[in-house]
Amino acid sequence: MAAKNCPETPRQKMINMMYIVLTAMLALNVAAQVLEAFRVVDSSLLHTLKSVDVKSRQVYLSFEQAYAENPTKVQEWKQKADKVQSSTKEMFSYILQLKEEIVKYSGATIASEENPINTDDFYLVAENGDTLIVEKQDDLNGPSELMITQKRAEELNKKITEYRNGLVALLDEDDVELKQSILKELETPDPVVKIKDGTDKKTWETQYFLDKPLVAILTLLSKFQIDVKNSEANLINYLYGQIDAGSFKFNKLGARIIANSNIILQGDVYEADVFLAAEDSTQQPQIFINNKEVEVIDGKANYKGNTTQPGVFKWSGLIKYKTPSGVIRNYPFEQEYQVVKPSVTMSATRMNVFYLGIKNPFSIGGGAIPNELMDATMTNGKITKTGDTYIIEPTALDEQGKRTKVTVYAEIGGKRRVVGTSNWRVKQVPPPVAQVAGQSGGDIRKEVLAIQDGVMAVLVDFDFDFKYKVTQFDVQTSGVAGYAIIRKSNSNRFTAEQKDMLSRVKPQSIVYISNIKAIGDDGKTRNLDPIPFKIR
Repeated sequence: MAAKNCPETPRQKMINMMYIVLTAMLALNVAAQVLEAFRVVDSSLLHTLKSVDVKSRQVYLSFEQAYAENPTKVQEWKQKADKVQSSTKEMFSYILQLKEEIVKYSGATIASEENPINTDDFYLVAENGDTLIVEKQDDLNGPSELMITQKRAEELNKKITEYRNGLVALLDEDDVELKQSILKELETPDPVVKIKDGTDKKTWETQYFLDKPLVAILTLLSKFQIDVKNSEANLINYLYGQIDAGSFKFNKLGARIIANSNIILQGDVYEADVFLAAEDSTQQPQIFINNKEVEVIDGKANYKGNTTQPGVFKWSGLIKYKTPSGVIRNYPFEQEYQVVKPSVTMSATRMNVFYLGIKNPFSIGGGAIPNELMDATMTNGKITKTGDTYIIEPTALDEQGKRTKVTVYAEIGGKRRVVGTSNWRVKQVPPPVAQVAGQSGGDIRKEVLAIQDGVMAVLVDFDFDFKYKVTQFDVQTSGVAGYAIIRKSNSNRFTAEQKDMLSRVKPQSIVYISNIKAIGDDGKTRNLDPIPFKIR
């Protein structure tokens, strides 16, 4: 793994352990020997720092050379390496400036010919090149006041966190080991509180910077600097290795064909991509389909989809493959297929009629095309789709079928295509027939007529959901001396006067129901034919 490109050396591990031991000794006594030990650790850290920095510069030079030879291949990784270099330089400079500030805060002099460095002096080389001689190596107050009271330690914590997150963001999700290495190297956790030590909670800032002598804090900051440089080295070595990580070694070739669509209409063009695929027979990838690992043979997995129901079905998966650098790469994929129910569409060629003022049910059979991929539009009206059915509502009469056209579309190969058109006539709903007791005239028994409630308007042999309601009618019978008696109803029911008339009629007399009007669901009123009855 890339994290092993620049591992922590045994010497560095020893130095880090010495720092921990010396820090513990400070709690007992700030002795001259302890201060001297810190100076030794700091000097070793700075020596290690120079060694790591030299190796990192060599990697950056390698990036420059590789980019000059092949910009397209190297650009992505060089851009990331440039970000690492920039952020590391900024972080390293920040810690160095913090060192200078602490030394000056506790009191320091600049080395010169008049003020030369002695063998026992502890000094710091500033960013501008000045050599600062530390006057108070055992100063406890100054560093605590600057780092804790003035919250510079909190600022340092924030800077380290931002730097750490910035490095991790440059890695892919698969680079787990290197991520964990960087996160651990640059972690700034608060210490765990132990009950036996009391209830006061310490922070990362107080743990490392409260009541610690100046020399210990300078050594600690040197350790942070080398942590930063180590993380930089690990990451840029990894990035440089990724330049050729995609150069897989394959030893088997095979032809592959991918069609443009699973459904092709007559007259359309069938297209397919034909290419040469490479395989590595020395290792098999891991393939997961619908979150379940499947068997892989000769680098391929087989998927069998459900075909018990018609429709469009999607499936997806993930291929895991190890690169030459040892990193596991994920290659997700998605695909869909269509299941078509065998069907045939039948229609009566002379009955292509829509009726004005009603909701006309309409069906579209697509054959090999699933219904969910189809829709329709029309002239002279509107179409509403509900599930697999349609409702046609014409807006004007079109007896000849010259202005009413239905156009059917289908989504095929990612494009909306016209798959059919047809012309339709628009007619008025036929007038209903007025009936009493289910009859429109003829002979009727007096007792049958007497028990009827009124006049009905019936659409004979019309299957659409459309109704008429009688709004008025007249009843006429012959009275004494042959005079005609007429009584009117302003509804569909017989009035009391009309019922009294009907109860007095004689056999062989004529009852004539006329002036019948009915209103339909479309709001239009129609005049209906009269009903003549002969009483038996």
